[in-house]
Amino acid sequence: MPSPLRRPSHGLVRPVRPVRPARDLPRVPRGRIPSRAGRRAAALGLAAVATLTAAAPPAAGSHGIGDRVFPTLGNNGYHVSSYDIALDYSGRNDRPLSAVTRITARTTADLDRLDLDYAAGTVHSVQVDGVPAAYSRSGEHLVVDLPLPATSGRQLRIVVRHLSNPAGTSDGGWIRTTDGLAMANQADAAHRVFPCNDHPSDKAYFTFHVTAPRALTVVANGVPLGRDDRDTRRTWTYRTAHPMATELAQVSIGKSAVLPRSGPHGLPMRDVVPEADRATLSPWAAKTPDQLAWMERKVGRFPFETYGVLIADAKTGFELETQTLSLFEKRLFTTAGLPAWYVESVMVHELSHQWFGDSVSPRRWSDAWLNEAHATWYEALYAQERSKGKAPLEARMRRAYQWSDGWRASGGPPALPKPADPGKKTSIFRPVLYDGSALVLYALREKIGQAAFDRLERAWVDHHRDGVAGTGDFIALASRISGQRLGGFLGSWLYGAKTPPMPGHPDWKSATGTKTTAAARGRARQAGKSA
Repeated sequence: MPSPLRRPSHGLVRPVRPVRPARDLPRVPRGRIPSRAGRRAAALGLAAVATLTAAAPPAAGSHGIGDRVFPTLGNNGYHVSSYDIALDYSGRNDRPLSAVTRITARTTADLDRLDLDYAAGTVHSVQVDGVPAAYSRSGEHLVVDLPLPATSGRQLRIVVRHLSNPAGTSDGGWIRTTDGLAMANQADAAHRVFPCNDHPSDKAYFTFHVTAPRALTVVANGVPLGRDDRDTRRTWTYRTAHPMATELAQVSIGKSAVLPRSGPHGLPMRDVVPEADRATLSPWAAKTPDQLAWMERKVGRFPFETYGVLIADAKTGFELETQTLSLFEKRLFTTAGLPAWYVESVMVHELSHQWFGDSVSPRRWSDAWLNEAHATWYEALYAQERSKGKAPLEARMRRAYQWSDGWRASGGPPALPKPADPGKKTSIFRPVLYDGSALVLYALREKIGQAAFDRLERAWVDHHRDGVAGTGDFIALASRISGQRLGGFLGSWLYGAKTPPMPGHPDWKSATGTKTTAAARGRARQAGKSA
């Protein structure tokens, strides 16, 4: 998720940012928990997971799928298998784009209507299986009355002709760059660009057809399928080879240079930079193949068909792991005084998300700690290796431990985040979700040992590749891999209001006392502002 532009400080990088179905509830090996505290921790962990993931979903056709962080996000009653999105860009990034979104979905319940998430654009018409359908708007939802009732298991083809408006982008969606547009749809903003089932648990295949003036370049998720020129305009087509969450969609339109290269095992790569900054930014983009090889040594083969970085001349305040084409601000690479190892570690943060968050997507937004903990973890490991002793992992984790209680008070525990601030949907990405969650992984490694931890990391991304998974799945897999009963241990780390003792480091102390805790909360708030 958005990992904001940050500066290293005293060795600590401040917090920034067909698979078989996995079970919601953790399964742990049998064994005795020796103490009352252990039993209470186990009860806390398992009860919290059960409460958050096993609640009865809302009725089919209602707004929202029951996500506690974004209650009205997503829709029940159907599963989307593919999106085919056509966009027509005039050349002006302050004007709406004409758009046609084609959705292929299969019903999971008997329906006489269905809801799509959609906001910030005029709807011209809706068809279902070629028949005009009545529709209405309800908040950020497009309610479609089906021409004929649909029984469970039926495939529907929905066509929405609409406008996609890049104006008023404070809640995310389109980002206006100096020469065009890009997307930043996390956490709750893809439906500001196109009608969709806008929840990461409903992944689908995507095809994009983008028409723009021939002087501009278009790049999107996946691989190019071809170009079609007509007079002064050109249509570019891209398609994904793997399912993708709506929040990870990316379309870049602008005066861009596309830099092709080859990655590990011949992986086709393309980096996208502003043409005017090609000489400055190309050396940074060229570092990506080595970073890919580094990540593959840690967790296994890259999970997608292509990769590259999209460096945009825009002020976003964050970087973003859009699938196969991670979004970066140009100023990350042009700000004076940032060490090369630091800039590269931020690149690795977003690259890590391709495994953790993109290939394995969160079941609910409360599970987003799994994305950010791992991306921060590999960012920190890379920084430790490349900084020549200036950014040791243990020092970073010890500092995070000192601040952790303040972060938890400010933003909630890692797996029980407080809802977003009103009008600021990305405010769920608080410090506790970054270094505060990476601290959980550090504690787990100290608990089960390096060898078991490394097996867990590889098994996690392999077992859930192209799918969705949640906190309970992680606890269950960690328990099986380690042979230890970890429900209580991880439950207290993930859901506790206070930070548990760090295994192997009895001298580590969290900030305590009224004055100290207030100071820690102040630091957490300050870090949150930078995020």
